[in-house]
Amino acid sequence: MVIKMRLDKYLKVSRLIKRRTVANEACDAGRVLINDKPAKASANVKVGDILTIQFGNKDVKVEILDVQETVKKDEAKELFKYL
Repeated sequence: MVIKMRLDKYLKVSRLIKRRTVANEACDAGRVLINDKPAKASANVKVGDILTIQFGNKDVKVEILDVQETVKKDEAKELFKYL
């Protein structure tokens, strides 16, 4: 079974971006890419997708390893790996 989740929610749950509203704004500004394509906040993400997030002058590139509705803070980093 393939689990899908909205991009903005995934960014919050995985704690790549702390708040969902901030995740929404980053998506709207075109600073979040899924598999090298600009993505809207409502886009679905799934295991295996590559996310690129532009924070100011540095890019963070991660691969999605797992998608879950909720995770504990110390387990959040297991949802993705840095590339």
